[in-house]
Amino acid sequence: MTAGTGQDGARPRGRGRHAAGKRKGRRAQAPPDGPAGGGKGGLARSSMLMALGTMVSRATGLIRTMLQAAALGTGLLASTYNTANTVPTSLYTLLIGGALNAVLVPQLVRARSTHADGGSAYEQRLVTMVLCVLGTGTLLAVWCAPQIVSVYMENSPGHHAAFELTVTFARFLLPQIFFYGVFSIFGQVLNARERFGAMMWTPVLNNAVLIAMFGLYLGILTVPDRVEDITSAQTTLLGIGTTGALALQALALVPFARAAGFRPRPRFDWRGSGLGGSVRAARWTLLLVLANLAAMTVVTRYANAADDALPHGGVGYSAYSYAQTFWMLPQSIATVSVMTALLPRLSRAAVEGRLGDLRDGMSRTLRVTGTVIVPAAFFFVALGPQLAEVVFAHGAADPSTAVPLGQMLQALGLGLIPFSAQYVLLRGFYAFEDTRTPFLMAAATAAVNIALATACHLLLSPRWAVTGMAGAYSLSYLAGMGLTLRLLRRRMGGRIDGRRLAATYAKLIAASGVAAALGWAAARGVSGRLPFTAASGTADTLVALVAGAVVLVAAFLLCGRAMRIDELRRLPGMR
Repeated sequence: MTAGTGQDGARPRGRGRHAAGKRKGRRAQAPPDGPAGGGKGGLARSSMLMALGTMVSRATGLIRTMLQAAALGTGLLASTYNTANTVPTSLYTLLIGGALNAVLVPQLVRARSTHADGGSAYEQRLVTMVLCVLGTGTLLAVWCAPQIVSVYMENSPGHHAAFELTVTFARFLLPQIFFYGVFSIFGQVLNARERFGAMMWTPVLNNAVLIAMFGLYLGILTVPDRVEDITSAQTTLLGIGTTGALALQALALVPFARAAGFRPRPRFDWRGSGLGGSVRAARWTLLLVLANLAAMTVVTRYANAADDALPHGGVGYSAYSYAQTFWMLPQSIATVSVMTALLPRLSRAAVEGRLGDLRDGMSRTLRVTGTVIVPAAFFFVALGPQLAEVVFAHGAADPSTAVPLGQMLQALGLGLIPFSAQYVLLRGFYAFEDTRTPFLMAAATAAVNIALATACHLLLSPRWAVTGMAGAYSLSYLAGMGLTLRLLRRRMGGRIDGRRLAATYAKLIAASGVAAALGWAAARGVSGRLPFTAASGTADTLVALVAGAVVLVAAFLLCGRAMRIDELRRLPGMR
């Protein structure tokens, strides 16, 4: 190693070793809960910025979903597009996405802390490797589109048209694999620098393009009722517009990464560069992804079979995917935002052996996010059918096809609590760069999900099979969370503030249960009927939904105040 170069052979940032030493000195003086200038205030600001960006992104995403359902409905035609749109996401995650999202932030943080050049060469090599892998994988996927689609959908003589349309959509949409990679790797480069805003705000660009695309589709083209009725012009518009929207979202991150100090440069000198640690860490993440994809693939195939049996019933894959989109909204706004901001700090605490700080950070995250997640879960149980009708009973869809979707929301409902908690708990293992244990947890969760989904497919009618699978998904995460919590206690050498967490969640569940009952009663009283059926007018259902939601939120806040839930009492007006 020559003087003036770092361990990667690249010149360090700053003015030589003296500057690097000064940087290390500043890091050494960082407070226990974050880097210099960080701390709880910095974490709160980062989380608020991300939460705001996520809320705007999800709000525009909901508008896009509503227009998509109006254009394509919730039956078999919509499932051809939605299945094809699922394929690139799945393959990207399989190729490298799981490692990027879970493993590489700790690796990038370590490189920036220990490499003399601040991790610059490591980042350049990593970006080069990721883009090469995904570029090659994208070309192969487009070539093998029919074989890939056959994993998710049966190509039987009676349903050949739906299969062929899905393949056509897949050829347009599979290039998204590459752009998912661009978005993720540049986003992780920014996250390692604790620059979180851009990654949360650029999806708004994606949604804006898709809103315009579906608006154009509805405005100038005839909305088809059957798979056979969609034209090549409509297919091309949907395919190019969807992939182009993601490309815009991904490429928009590049200037933000450059402004944060990253200098993109192709580097193929991967041997002996330290990337081996990332690859070894990612092998278990790859197996984790395989476990999750196995469960998702089984459910997708079963759900598409339900759509084949009832093409216009809204009982299959599209209804399930729309329900999950709404169900995961609180998780995306609350839990993901907080954990994205917190993961670099948790990783730093684990590296430095500050297990107490690590436990406190995870406990605080679980308690704070619980104030959003728990009442949201009960909201879906109480008002899921009304929400589904108000959002999806438009255009190619109608109130009758929204009923199964609303029931899927109810079945998913309470599963949001263990789903969100497990997301947080698994990040505790990732902070230790332990990817083997999360794989074991994912495998156990996936096995339960597959077993229960198969039982629903075999034992229930097509009308109820996918609703049962939604409930199976919730139960599988409840089982997975219990096992994850037990193993994490061992890994961290003690309980994760167990009594305090149990007390907080018991109060949150009690307050949310009372609030949900009152909200359901208010919605019933306004509408004057129970249950809500397809005969209900959408305007009537909207009034019932608003009334129920207002009562639910108000009752939850009042109950939370009466029960002295500390995390709620810190909110303005709740002291």
